[in-house]
Amino acid sequence: MSDHLFPADRTPGRATDDAGDGELGRPATLDVSIVVPYYNPGARLRTTVERTAEVLREAGVTFEIIAVSDGSTDGSQLSLVGLPEEVVRQVELGRNEGKGQALQVGLSMGHGRYLGFLDADGDLSPELLAPFVTLMRLYEPDIILGSKRHPMSAVSYPPLRRLYSVGYQALIRALFRLDVRDTQVGLKLVKREVIASVLPLLVERRFAFDLELIAVANSLGYDRVFEAPVRIEERFRSTISLRAVGGMLVDTLAIFVRLRILHRYRRGRSPVPGGGPEGRPDPT
Repeated sequence: MSDHLFPADRTPGRATDDAGDGELGRPATLDVSIVVPYYNPGARLRTTVERTAEVLREAGVTFEIIAVSDGSTDGSQLSLVGLPEEVVRQVELGRNEGKGQALQVGLSMGHGRYLGFLDADGDLSPELLAPFVTLMRLYEPDIILGSKRHPMSAVSYPPLRRLYSVGYQALIRALFRLDVRDTQVGLKLVKREVIASVLPLLVERRFAFDLELIAVANSLGYDRVFEAPVRIEERFRSTISLRAVGGMLVDTLAIFVRLRILHRYRRGRSPVPGGGPEGRPDPT
């Protein structure tokens, strides 16, 4: 169990980038940074990146896209050749370490006032970013996340997959007391100060990264979370293995132990006068 609590030299407080000394410690120079993590996506990568740029350009924001290869072996990174470097920054990890690790690296490099991520496989249309930008401008929440369970979402997936999703989110609400209906959709936009505070504390390298990000942010007082509708069709044609479900449950319980029992996400942090971030009451 200890390997899941603190994976491979990653303990809370040790991260890819230190918020105080690295890029996240500097003021934002753009409106939005979008990280696109990928592992062998094939030709879909360039389409996703190009359409993301088009959507953000049409939204009238300054932006960058950070494409992070999580050890891809299919040559998909070559599909990005020719895209302007001032818009698309490319990072290649030497081996496949997991989506969470790719996001750690990409988010730590961002210049945006808001930093987010979008899956590269094309199942989530980049057009979904447009309403995210609108919410960002109007309300400036701490986190905006895509939700399959939003009343306006259009999601087509098999009954068994739906059962997994509903059961997992019920578990999340019970363990973490989060007022969020869906933590796992691969489309999120997060305020820079939240990423700067939370990212150095995270340890998850796989698909539980999203949950860890939201749960730790909530524990630090960043609880202004907006859910936005999504459209998903293609991804649910594939099956999900019991091994993957088991791994996700183990990672989820490890986050719970670190957060609620060991209180490890707070160790090594400098105390903030008056409580949590920006003087918010400390919730623990």
